[in-house]
Amino acid sequence: MGPKGSGKTRTAKERCKSVIEFQDEERRDGYLSIAETSPTLFFEREKPILFDEWQDAPKIWGAIRKECDDNPEDSGNYYLTGSTAKKVDTPHTGTGRITETTLYPMTLFETGESNGSVSLYSLFNNTDAKIDGKQSELTLKDLFYIVCRGGWPRCLTIKDKESRLEIAKDYYNQIFTKDISNIDGVKRNPEIARILLWSYARNMATLSKKSNIFSDVKANINVSDQTLESYVEVLRKLYVIKDIDAWTPQIRSKTAIRASKKHIFIDPSIGLAALEISPEYFMNDLETFGHVFENLVLRDLIAYAQVHGATVKHYRDDTGLEADAIFQLRDGRYALIEIKTGENSVQNAEKSLLKFKALIKEHNEKAQKNPDHPSSLYREPDLMIVICATATTTYTTKNGVKVIPVGCLRP
Repeated sequence: MGPKGSGKTRTAKERCKSVIEFQDEERRDGYLSIAETSPTLFFEREKPILFDEWQDAPKIWGAIRKECDDNPEDSGNYYLTGSTAKKVDTPHTGTGRITETTLYPMTLFETGESNGSVSLYSLFNNTDAKIDGKQSELTLKDLFYIVCRGGWPRCLTIKDKESRLEIAKDYYNQIFTKDISNIDGVKRNPEIARILLWSYARNMATLSKKSNIFSDVKANINVSDQTLESYVEVLRKLYVIKDIDAWTPQIRSKTAIRASKKHIFIDPSIGLAALEISPEYFMNDLETFGHVFENLVLRDLIAYAQVHGATVKHYRDDTGLEADAIFQLRDGRYALIEIKTGENSVQNAEKSLLKFKALIKEHNEKAQKNPDHPSSLYREPDLMIVICATATTTYTTKNGVKVIPVGCLRP
């Protein structure tokens, strides 16, 4: 699974010894005939076998499911890849037999724009690791270009920088003109989808209420909330937009947690294509870039989290206490992360992180005052990190907050 153009087929091909491509025009008819009448004939090929665009031959799903039941000792023999713009209802789920994996656009480490000198996961295993002095050569101007280009693998094959910017624009146009309807055969209004994407882009990496986003669309088209909800759900299924859930420990007993979801794009370049923004635009609008940069970092953190079975959430309460991201491992360890554009914002980010940690400590002290009726304790953060766009060198503050240039980060 994953967004169009994220490299699903290429990644699977690199791991398979046999490939069945149902959109190979020279072999398509023969493949489809076998898939319809005797799909198990495909299984005689050298394994692992890739079935690309398997939705064109949905009986393959059931045949693989039965093959897994008949040979429970085998695993990793079959790979299924297909377009997110086309969904197929299968008679059986793949639970226990077929595992779904999401492939995200490439991170800065994968595109080679982060040198990977600081491993986020390694910091969890050695919180006192000396990371100071690692250098990043990424400039703000580089990042203006990167967010507009996106993490699309196809970019690596194109030498001309301006031409690379066309990839995200093309994906964006395909989403609202074709994919929005092709996914399930339901005809949808491209104009509604276009304005909805534009509104989501205006609210990128914010906690804006969905009613505010819908108001943008309603100002242009007469449409119901129910219809807009259905469009949003389709955009999620297409891996275009994603909502980051709120982290919910009640560290202040009388403080309401803002449990709103944070709205991001799977890749910020899609949102910028919707806004018709070029890299040069950000020279005069760093405030907007701040939200876009946060989306970029969250994109990478989500990909890194998948590698380690972690989750990425955010926190904000009604007093303004917040953490842009909370990267939490399955064993409960977590990092509080602030995402900032300018290095001049690091000091305030550090204060916010330290305040967050102090409140958790204060809560735990109060929770243990009555030993007969103790309240719940919350784990203190294992790491406090500021990920910065303009920082050129990693360093650790005297309070233990690690400042990491985005051009140094890897999983």
